[in-house]
Amino acid sequence: MQINHTQLEQVNHQIERLVKADNFYGRKKKEAGIIGVKTVEDFQNLPFSQKQDLRDAYPLGLMAVPESEIVRIHSSSGTTGTPVIIPYTRKDVDDWSEMFKRCYEFAGVTTEDRIQITPAYGLWTAGIGFQLGAEKLGAMVVPMGPGNTEKQLIMMQDLKTTVLTATSSYALLLTEEVEKRGLKDKIFLKKGVLGSERWSPKMRDRIRSGLGIELYDIYGLTEIYGPGIGINCSYDTGMHIWDDYIYLEIIDPETGKNVPDGEYGEIVITTLVKEGAPLIRYRTHDISRIIPGECPCGSKHPRIDAINGRSDDMMIIKGVNVFPKQIEEILATFPELSSEYQIRISHLDGRDTMRIYVETNGRVNFLDMADMVSAAVKSRIGFTPLVKVVEVGVLPRTEKKTKRVIDERYD
Repeated sequence: MQINHTQLEQVNHQIERLVKADNFYGRKKKEAGIIGVKTVEDFQNLPFSQKQDLRDAYPLGLMAVPESEIVRIHSSSGTTGTPVIIPYTRKDVDDWSEMFKRCYEFAGVTTEDRIQITPAYGLWTAGIGFQLGAEKLGAMVVPMGPGNTEKQLIMMQDLKTTVLTATSSYALLLTEEVEKRGLKDKIFLKKGVLGSERWSPKMRDRIRSGLGIELYDIYGLTEIYGPGIGINCSYDTGMHIWDDYIYLEIIDPETGKNVPDGEYGEIVITTLVKEGAPLIRYRTHDISRIIPGECPCGSKHPRIDAINGRSDDMMIIKGVNVFPKQIEEILATFPELSSEYQIRISHLDGRDTMRIYVETNGRVNFLDMADMVSAAVKSRIGFTPLVKVVEVGVLPRTEKKTKRVIDERYD
């Protein structure tokens, strides 16, 4: 998917704005002698921007307009370092709401729907993003925010909400509670618009069947507006990306070079029209691929596959490179296991140890299951982990994102 002439002109305009604003990135562009791009090659030679750059610009170094034009800020959690502050103009907020409205429309949501919003509100972009799009569409919003599952279920029944928005982790928790309480015939949900974390096919199937709903996978990140820059349609052949607002590349994370459509790599995003904090060639570290060809739905917006992991979530254990998705794929071959797992890495007696916790029902022998999982990991990855099998529901459930890998070597 090559950048087109219109998008190149938009990138040129963004570079001019950054240099004129003399903000964090404007100064970096001037120092590098970058004044614009004329060709695809020029664009692909532009330096990448990284999350550390955004941290270095804290608090408002990314601002590319006068402060009087900023109407809102959003921020990352800051759990792994200095938080990232993203300023928004009125147009940025309007553009974001328009993109999110488009997401709801692609999911078949209409003004007749009632949308229950469970992601968090505040500095995080999630809750307010889901609400912006719903209000732009004209649907009824039930702005619950996270937690208080008891009240979530009451409102779900009493208000007859038809659309659930959530992280996939919280959707799973709600699914299990609905089943536990025998509420499936008492709720009116038809669709789920879920995002903010990678989730396995087994987890999707669990939520889909448990709640009896259609599922839609929404994409976005705080640095680039927030959730709502892409979603899959009813044909479920990948997430459509709104290329009139952003330009998306897939690169080899090692070489930084673009890979052919259809090949997996790291997502890199350029904001084409964002005013408050435009980003050019921002490395997201999310792994996916551009799906070649047109979608059966007829939309011309390009598609990417479901997020396949992150280029920075690799674990090195006993000298072996391991990605969580590899473990997830192995666990998916065992129908007796639930979608939930947890990996803990420790350094004991001078060597690294991986412990994998998995859930299963009480109808299998836990010791035999542990041995089978351990052998499967050894066969594929090359070392033997310690596997602990527990009953379904024992591993932690969360209202936000599930932390599946805990590296205790650096605690």
